[in-house]
Amino acid sequence: DFLPGYQRLEDPRIREKFQAAWGPLIPEKPGLTVVEMFEAARTGEIKAMLVMGENPMVSDPEIPHVAEALKKLEFLVVLDIFPNETTPFAHVILPAASFAEKDGTFTNTERKVQRVRKALQPPGEAKPDWQIICELSTRLGYPMHYENPAAIMEEIARLTPIYGGISYPRLERGGIQWPCPTPDHPGTPFLHKDRFPRGKGKFHPVEHRELVDAPDAQYPFILTTGRILWHYHTRTMTKRVEGLHILVPEAYVEINPTDAKALGVKEGKKVRVSSRRASLVLKAKITERVPRGIVFIPFHFGETAANMLTSAFPLDPWAKMPGLKACAVRVEPTEE
Repeated sequence: DFLPGYQRLEDPRIREKFQAAWGPLIPEKPGLTVVEMFEAARTGEIKAMLVMGENPMVSDPEIPHVAEALKKLEFLVVLDIFPNETTPFAHVILPAASFAEKDGTFTNTERKVQRVRKALQPPGEAKPDWQIICELSTRLGYPMHYENPAAIMEEIARLTPIYGGISYPRLERGGIQWPCPTPDHPGTPFLHKDRFPRGKGKFHPVEHRELVDAPDAQYPFILTTGRILWHYHTRTMTKRVEGLHILVPEAYVEINPTDAKALGVKEGKKVRVSSRRASLVLKAKITERVPRGIVFIPFHFGETAANMLTSAFPLDPWAKMPGLKACAVRVEPTEE
């Protein structure tokens, strides 16, 4: 719903500003969400796709649905620094430079914009992301010619008010937190230090709705998925760190002790976790961390991806989010 810097797509003045800078007509309506893109690929509406720094064959819900969509594409390009579970589906793989092999900036979750300086030469034909995008765009008929990342930051500052006062010369002296609207603005360490822009904070009451993929006699448990300390996202990088891999080399399922006893499940023994879509065989970890009726699987592991079990549809009507965090499953001891 937004153009860069939280500028609303629905505002015609915002669209006109970006059109004047970029040239092509800016669509009035938002594009598809990721889950909707894969459904459009599955049905043949989308013919080609560029996957950049993502690994949907682990991170996206209902992985068999993702695999079906990727196989239907006429042309898939994957841009990443390492092979992952998605690259086998690609027609072309473009090697990207890692953070240590390129110049630019990172903006972290506390809104701090910081300089990143190239320390190593990229291996082989690897290139920085911005350069790959520029070359692709130019070959596809829309020339993009930036001399360096500093020139891109100049455009960001010109078009995005919250970055208006940020420049490479200023960043050389240290990080700056947006909003920073003018060159003499110090940045904003605390976003709402004194008051909210609208005055008081706005609260929204939440109406609880039962799960669509709800437990029943056949699937009596609720599965929730999430992250653990030792791995990042789909492990494209952290599985290559020996110390982290040794600590947590594989996925597991956490089960409450009372549930484990009722099921005859022992610590460290394998169980089969099945949803209405697929099943996984994992080692059990018996713990009070999860309440009765709930099981937890970390989603990082491609070999036994928790998102094999989750559901892509229906999407929630407001944010169009899929059921990544909850679905009905059953748990059974297994000899596998």
